[in-house]
Amino acid sequence: MLGYSDLIIPIKNNSVYQQTFYIFANVKKFNDMIQIYSPYIGGRFKATSKIFSVKNPFNNEIIANFYLAGKAELEEAILAAQKVEDELRLLPAYKKYKILMDIAQGITTQRELLAKTLCLEAAKPIKYAYGEVDRAIQTFIIAAEECKRIPAEYIQIDWTPAGEGKEGIVRYFPVGLVAGISPFNFPLNLTVHKLAPAIAAGCPIILKPARSTPLSALLLAKIIDSTELPKGAVSILPMDRDSGNQLVTDERFALLTFTGSPLVGWDMKKQAGKKRVVLELGGNAGVIITDTANLDSAVPRCVSGAFAYSGQVCIHTQRIYVHESIFDEFNTKFIEKTKMLKHGDPLEESTDISSMIDEENAIRIEDWVNEAITDGAKLICGGTRLGSYHPPTVLTNTKNEMKVCSQEVFGPVVIIEQYSDFKDAINLINASEFGLQAGVFTNKLDEQNYSFNEINAGGIIINDVPTFRVDHMPYGGIKNSGFGREGVKYALHDMLEPRLLVKPSV
Repeated sequence: MLGYSDLIIPIKNNSVYQQTFYIFANVKKFNDMIQIYSPYIGGRFKATSKIFSVKNPFNNEIIANFYLAGKAELEEAILAAQKVEDELRLLPAYKKYKILMDIAQGITTQRELLAKTLCLEAAKPIKYAYGEVDRAIQTFIIAAEECKRIPAEYIQIDWTPAGEGKEGIVRYFPVGLVAGISPFNFPLNLTVHKLAPAIAAGCPIILKPARSTPLSALLLAKIIDSTELPKGAVSILPMDRDSGNQLVTDERFALLTFTGSPLVGWDMKKQAGKKRVVLELGGNAGVIITDTANLDSAVPRCVSGAFAYSGQVCIHTQRIYVHESIFDEFNTKFIEKTKMLKHGDPLEESTDISSMIDEENAIRIEDWVNEAITDGAKLICGGTRLGSYHPPTVLTNTKNEMKVCSQEVFGPVVIIEQYSDFKDAINLINASEFGLQAGVFTNKLDEQNYSFNEINAGGIIINDVPTFRVDHMPYGGIKNSGFGREGVKYALHDMLEPRLLVKPSV
């Protein structure tokens, strides 16, 4: 356990204020010590007139306060970003590479602090918090590599008589100012998935983190501030809703990248005007367990996919369809593994599952489960909600129209049903308004190929759960799951636009 003095991080002083950040490694209440985080506006940390508190979802205690930005602060950030657009556009690859690698190194140096911050602000078990920090490091490293691979193309123009004596060159240029909005569930790495590609592309970016979990993003701002990135290139502003909506509607933004709920995301797209829009909106991911699956591998992967971080993951394993010949065996092993999960304080290394982000969402999950049971579903595993904690819950005998099947649960609930024909299982996966990722456990090549060709989703994961993601792969969905792709290279390409030069051939 770290001591109090081990976790003091000084923030660069300026004429507006002088402040020190404190993050506590334990969950005791220090009312007389709670410090205030400030938004990072155009290259400086600045206090505002509004203060909000961040509570630990596990025990509902205040761990820190932060200043909330408004329209004036957003305008300051926009103007600062516009001032450095040309400088960023002309920034050579080797300088962007160094900046991105310096950020990765800064995160590495602050790994323990960032992990414990995630633990406290999001009730994320420490084992998963360290994993998120490590992924953020990797995401910046990937961006550093990708900034050296900005696409370019030579085109022959003389395919027709009119093009004789001419040739073309296509180069890609930054689109301009980016607006990013990140969610509570991965408050560090999903923030990084917007910031890192923007820096690599040479685009300034203003990012709004979730108000419930802004601390890790603001700690990241301190790391970014210590690099040679031009001031104004990145602003991180926890904002009120009205000010945050300006990220969507303001025509000075060239691109909006949003991760969150479908209801909010699609409404943003309607309001976004002419700017580019990238939406990552989640789903109700399905898994097929065929009769050739290795259950010793499939079961623990499915348990992890279903219940890691209390299922508060866009690609949470929500629906599992098991071949009838192994249905009972799979269920028995799945329940055994599920009952071994340890609930407790997210700071304890042995904790597998802790509180949800708030009691409101835990109550919603409880209501959906009870509604399904009333309509005929059978409860195989699960218990009574306790405050913001909802236990791992398994249902069977469900119907497709039940919310636990048709909607995004975003909680520790999974349904397990049996099938007899593989094509019917594919149809069950596709019987959804979502299409983010799906998993298929099989040792048959024809089933693998059929899955890839017929499942309507952005990604098909063979012999693993749909919850699998590494940070350089294209990630995104179809239908109600979103629009466009994340993954550093693919996000970077959304932040670039092609420009053609036609000239006399040499």
